[in-house]
Amino acid sequence: MRVLAATAVFVAFIAVVDVAAHGAFLSRGNIASVLSQISYDFILAIGETFVIITAGIDLSIGSLVSLCGVVMAIVANSLHLSGVLLIAVTLLSGLGVGALAGYVNALPVVKLNLPPFITTLAMMQIALGASYILSHGRPVALVSPVFGNLGYGGFFSGLTGLLHVQGNLFPIVWMLVVGLFFSTLLTRTRFGRYVLAIGGNEEASRLAGVDVARTKTLVYVISGVCAAIVGFLYLALFSSGSPQTGTGNEMLAAIAAVVVGGTSLMGGRGTIVGTFFGALLIGSLNNAMNLLHIDSYLQMVVLGVVILLAVALDELRKRYF
Repeated sequence: MRVLAATAVFVAFIAVVDVAAHGAFLSRGNIASVLSQISYDFILAIGETFVIITAGIDLSIGSLVSLCGVVMAIVANSLHLSGVLLIAVTLLSGLGVGALAGYVNALPVVKLNLPPFITTLAMMQIALGASYILSHGRPVALVSPVFGNLGYGGFFSGLTGLLHVQGNLFPIVWMLVVGLFFSTLLTRTRFGRYVLAIGGNEEASRLAGVDVARTKTLVYVISGVCAAIVGFLYLALFSSGSPQTGTGNEMLAAIAAVVVGGTSLMGGRGTIVGTFFGALLIGSLNNAMNLLHIDSYLQMVVLGVVILLAVALDELRKRYF
């Protein structure tokens, strides 16, 4: 019933905005633009969903996007490779950095029982400082033009023409692949059941034989890997790795998508599909406000109100339903 009510509200919202925007909101190009814009936040939010389901939080994802992007740019420029092989090796280097940072994030949490808020806050500063040191505070421009071909949509130009839309489908394809993979991992595997069980009751899970330390470590590794994927997408989009990329509202937007998508901040409940619709709702709301020429400062207020309402509704649901 709640799903139907939420769907009805969302459809009504789209209809009203589309009429107010004289049909521009539901145009094919605008839909592709919204999906492209939410791709980055959604992939970041996937990793955050796993972490929050275990009753944790990862504040370092934005800085990891920056660090992974800078490392991948340096690696790409130092290799005497080209084409797909260069892309693959560069991506793997970023995934390695993201996974390692996630592992380091998890160590104090599982070994010393420190709060994830503190450990990931520390990693946020470490990763940001490291990205500035490695890049000397400047964007690292890519030498090879192959990444620009990805970032500006040339790689999927045939598909873009087939669908008669303008824009870059590259991040959308990544969003679909990554979302499907991790949604299956969460809902169809023993690991996913362990993640949900730990968030529901960690001690009971431990007594039931769940390897809590390993599961929570893998959750933070997933979060780091998702940040690395977003760093790769930004690397392709800007043809450079910058220490300033990912240090804006990316982390907050990802957490907002998770919360609005129905994942409980207390852990034990959440889905990747819900996170997608959370990211879609926030992205659509931002896009609608841009089309309606609403002041950018007011947009920040509206987004904050939406997050507050989502958290309040979750609390009311736990108390009365």
